[in-house]
Amino acid sequence: MTLQRRLATIMVADVVGYSRMMEMAEEETAAHLDICQKLITETVDAGGGRIFNRAGDAALAEFPSPINAVKAAVGIREGLAGLAPEIASKMKMRFGMHLADVMVSGDDLLGDGVNLAARIQQGADPDTIHLSQALFDQIKRNSPYSFDDLGEQRFKNITDPIRVYRLKGHLGAHVFLSAPSQRAATVKTIHPNSLAVLPFVSAGGDEDQRYLAEGLTEEIILELARFRKLHVASRSASFAYLETTANPSEVAHDLGVTYVLEGQVRRLGDKVRLSLELTNGETGIAVWTDRITRQFVDLFELLDTMTTQIAATILGRVEADAIEAARRKPPENMNGYDFMLRGLDLHRIGGITYDNSRQAVSWFDKAIEEDPSYGPAYAWRICAASWLPEFEVAKDKSFIEKALELDANNPEAQRIMGAIMMMEGNFEAAKYHHERAMALSPSDAYILARSAAFYSFIGEPEKALELLEKAEELDGLLPVWCIEERGIAHFSAGRFDQAVQALTELPSQTSRSRLYSCAALIELGRQEEAEVVMQKALAVNKELTAAQFIKKECWREPVIRHKLRKDLIAAGLPK
Repeated sequence: MTLQRRLATIMVADVVGYSRMMEMAEEETAAHLDICQKLITETVDAGGGRIFNRAGDAALAEFPSPINAVKAAVGIREGLAGLAPEIASKMKMRFGMHLADVMVSGDDLLGDGVNLAARIQQGADPDTIHLSQALFDQIKRNSPYSFDDLGEQRFKNITDPIRVYRLKGHLGAHVFLSAPSQRAATVKTIHPNSLAVLPFVSAGGDEDQRYLAEGLTEEIILELARFRKLHVASRSASFAYLETTANPSEVAHDLGVTYVLEGQVRRLGDKVRLSLELTNGETGIAVWTDRITRQFVDLFELLDTMTTQIAATILGRVEADAIEAARRKPPENMNGYDFMLRGLDLHRIGGITYDNSRQAVSWFDKAIEEDPSYGPAYAWRICAASWLPEFEVAKDKSFIEKALELDANNPEAQRIMGAIMMMEGNFEAAKYHHERAMALSPSDAYILARSAAFYSFIGEPEKALELLEKAEELDGLLPVWCIEERGIAHFSAGRFDQAVQALTELPSQTSRSRLYSCAALIELGRQEEAEVVMQKALAVNKELTAAQFIKKECWREPVIRHKLRKDLIAAGLPK
């Protein structure tokens, strides 16, 4: 009989110092362990996994989804932090995780992959989650968390060294994060004159050209969003379907659009080949197809023609004057553009590791050196650099200034400049740049949501809520760090009970949403609840401090910053 095997994500969770605690207080420790094991089982089940073995205080679980496995490990840590202090202070756990092909033996799993996950767990510090390189590579493109690269490590009875990553905390806001906060179960309305652009695929499955396919998808979404009478599903909504098997009709129904554009891309030397198909989501019938081969240097001319054709098909006519006025300047050197796409590919992963962001900055620097006249490369460089601990606004501000000097009609560059102005305390200039970004790309849900955050910061929460409502109408799959702005708008208005409710109802939590929940709870006099929420926040990100957090929250009124800092410290956040 052939031995059954399957690919699985393995999680090994272990209580630190369990034997010593049993020796000192046997019955109490056994009772605490029962509570922990129940928490582990419930969290694993909720993440679609199962416990396949237990060894005293250790639990071994498998998951079909790598990202759900990591979320489950984080959920267990948060759950432990939320237990009674006499339990949470003693029952510290560590986690080892690995993705491997394993052997099935009844309900148990066997093999080197299981052994390696156990070895990684044994090498972890208390209250930490360690991942193998194999698992990290699977989750890095849609992870909501950031990691420290611990380098290659050797483990007992494992021949080859294994690179290990330690989970550091929530990733935070990022324009290119592709994992949505939720799937839209129902759609209120189908928008007229609307479409979604599914992530283009590299023909033949060439992984080395994936960056080009995804980069062109971004370009087309941005260009189509300039047509004021055309509703375009946002990047986060479109990229939620990356590597899925959803058909155009399903996508159209989920996103509330009429048309869906699909494409394949292949680069052959100096030429690029595109295969495109625009489908009516209601009928499932293709209304426009094209297969084009051009020189790579003519790519932007091709994109311009293509977006015009698509818009003409949907609208019946083209707002040529509006698109021409807003048109970004194409790069003069297509090698520089290729470098920029490689930088964007790394930037999409965000600050998952500092090395990742530094590599992205390096590619943007190469793009600028190759073509100093292309504005977007400067804009994305400062955006990628902002993830790094060495980032200084004063030092890097010149990049976004240059981006706007070269192309003042780039909505992302305008949005980034608005954020920089806000960080410098120039709120009048920040308002101008946010408004300009929204005017240039009125159907960009991300820009609307980020502008909502700006209006909360300047004390106009009703405007923030209005923009956020519009953003959610445009994109039912906005990431959680966009929709958390609803709770922060209520916090800005002093409606602390509504802030707590909005933040608690989020489909998942970020460090930022938890900290604002803590502050609102303190304002409501709910001290114990605030302390529990704070412990959950610190369980995921141990490096959080009040000074670090307040520095990034750009409130115009100093009194709000002072109150927020005081409330967070009162809830237990280190100064």
